[in-house]
Amino acid sequence: MEFETDAKEAGLTLASVIRRHLPGTSWNDARRLVERGKLFINGERERDPARRLEPGLRIEIRRNAPVPKEEIPGEIIHETADYVVFEKPAGVSSVPVSPRDPHNAMDLIRRHWSQAGRKPTEDPLFVVHRIDKETSGNLVFAKTKNAELELASQFRAHAVGRTYMCIAHGVVNSDRIESRLVPNRGDGLKGSARRPGQGQRAVTLVRPIKQYRLATLCEVRLETGKTHQIRIHLAERGHPLVGEQVYIRDFLAAGGKLLPANRLFLHAATLEFTDPPTGNSVRFESPLPEEFSMFMLRVLSANGNDR
Repeated sequence: MEFETDAKEAGLTLASVIRRHLPGTSWNDARRLVERGKLFINGERERDPARRLEPGLRIEIRRNAPVPKEEIPGEIIHETADYVVFEKPAGVSSVPVSPRDPHNAMDLIRRHWSQAGRKPTEDPLFVVHRIDKETSGNLVFAKTKNAELELASQFRAHAVGRTYMCIAHGVVNSDRIESRLVPNRGDGLKGSARRPGQGQRAVTLVRPIKQYRLATLCEVRLETGKTHQIRIHLAERGHPLVGEQVYIRDFLAAGGKLLPANRLFLHAATLEFTDPPTGNSVRFESPLPEEFSMFMLRVLSANGNDR
């Protein structure tokens, strides 16, 4: 079956449009048709039933189309009987945010296991720490209760080494940023406390790697690990991350101009901790995503933006 989307279907999801053209199709069947790789838009396979459509798209339903091996986002970079280290893509939650959220790191790990012929329920997964949905990079999950307790203890004691790479607006210099973070700094945003004694201590160490006229590639090391710590600290220094959508109010009020970006440029690059059963120090690295390199080449290095 083949059809073309019209003006009345602009903004509708792919699953919704399928139901319009296949009367009697349930929502589950429509979603399953897409997720199994049977839908093509302008000749390209589309697996997201929630994709919003625009007019003039050629939609094909190929029920007999062979399904290629599923390309599962993210990568398991190390696994033992006690834990698994996963390289999470940007745009994916660390843990499920709702019972029907299949696009999270834990479920992606199970899908990788399933593709390798293992039962997804063969090994449990225990949450040890999280990184923001918008952030890419290394995450560790425990596979036993003992490993969960040991790794969580290391994170609470700030005994885990974590290095991030980011691109921040403006020319950023080496800095040690310390403040006490509160859920509401007084204007509805998380941020540094304005009164002594409030909030939780947060320490961020910033080192510029490559300075451009409009932005800086930075290496950031955490002495503590609070929610949005890097994003808040750099924004409060006048250098919000490129791709930031939340902590930009002060920057814009001061006349700053945001660089266009299709993601938050924050990446969890290294993760170092003590292996629970052996007591040895282990370190895992995640290379800089291609989007970083392309942004620096096409946006920052263009038009004489190198310093």
